[in-house]
Amino acid sequence: MDSRTSLINKNIFFSFILKGWSGLIYLMIVPITLSCLGEYKNGVWMTISSLLVWIDNFDIGLGNGLRNKLATALAHDNIEEGRKIVSSTFLMLVLVIIPITLLFILLISSIDIYGFLNVDEAEIDDLRNVVTVGAILMCTTFIFKFIGNFYLGLQLPYVNNLLITLGQTLCFIGTIIVYLSESHSLMMIAIVNTASPLIVYLAAYPYTFYYKYKELRPSLRLFKKNVVADLFSIGVKFFVLQISGVILFFSSNILISKLFNPALVTPYQIAYRYFSVILLLFTIVCTPYWTATTDAYERGDMEWIHKSKAKINKILMYIFAVEVLMVIVSPLVYYLWINVWMEKDVEIPLQLTVCMAVYVYVLVYSMAYSYFLNGIGKLHLQLIFTIIAAVVFIPLVIAATKISYSPIALYIVLILINLPGLFINRKQFNKIINGQARGIWNK
Repeated sequence: MDSRTSLINKNIFFSFILKGWSGLIYLMIVPITLSCLGEYKNGVWMTISSLLVWIDNFDIGLGNGLRNKLATALAHDNIEEGRKIVSSTFLMLVLVIIPITLLFILLISSIDIYGFLNVDEAEIDDLRNVVTVGAILMCTTFIFKFIGNFYLGLQLPYVNNLLITLGQTLCFIGTIIVYLSESHSLMMIAIVNTASPLIVYLAAYPYTFYYKYKELRPSLRLFKKNVVADLFSIGVKFFVLQISGVILFFSSNILISKLFNPALVTPYQIAYRYFSVILLLFTIVCTPYWTATTDAYERGDMEWIHKSKAKINKILMYIFAVEVLMVIVSPLVYYLWINVWMEKDVEIPLQLTVCMAVYVYVLVYSMAYSYFLNGIGKLHLQLIFTIIAAVVFIPLVIAATKISYSPIALYIVLILINLPGLFINRKQFNKIINGQARGIWNK
């Protein structure tokens, strides 16, 4: 077994352990939060979370740029260049976050946040403060989460998974404390969810750069404009992909709240979290392949990429069978997972479950190819189709829901607009690994 594959297997093994616990937390925290807040406030919190995710993706692609460029530098044993990349990324994130934080505070204070989210002020009287505090904490986390991308660039995704899992564990403990305190405050839930990952990243920074990887520690004197420009050359593409992805999924919560009712966000999120177990497991397997593909491509090892893709294709077949089973047993799972915690049932229609299963499978299938394409920096076609999907998504949802008067229309639109990108990703990948990519197919 080659060293690259051995490292991937090590990452997958440890990531399964970490993500197994992380996935369990992800599922357990739903009924606890729901019990704390009730269906209406929980729907509002899910909608606020979607807004905060926008902040989390405003790094202009610097995180993924760091990941790819650091992997490339280390593939050529260029430690000094690696340190310049780390330093330039960190300092640029600091420069980016200051205006973004001020902009969000200004926007939150000036707009009618209740009208924007279709929230009843009689139900939640401190909504503006909740959103403001959540935004400030998320913006601060935004800077330090680059540590996760740093470990991804080192081909150590299990360390990134460890940091994420520790943050989720801290959040879970905090949510239980809020639940037991019987205060059941939306503000406390917001603080627990946004402060927990920040605490973990702040603790990880000195360990990472003053103990483990001192030779790659960020330094002001190593900030280089040409390195930033190089990061932006690929980072901006990742940024557009990230923002387009946020529009396609996380704006769904806002659209449901706005077009229907905040309470309807809850069943949507429950169905998504149920099938997100598939996304979680598939991401564990695929994430190590991203940076390993960068390494293999830089070294011209196309045979390794061929073999790795064959393994992923087998996994996709198993995932399809698992999703069919998940749909069949979903009523029982929803009852045991959610309704035993509540005095009244939370209804999740079968149509919603089926649509979510199909949507997640489309995402997984597309990810199987996009992770490899991301690893070798071939993003042009992904950009085109993702931008088109993001632009047409909201108008299509509004038109479809006016015709059907049902949130199910939103999920159908999500599936349909993601299908073209899936087929294009697959075709481009096959052309590249078979040496047939020309023109736009090789960008």
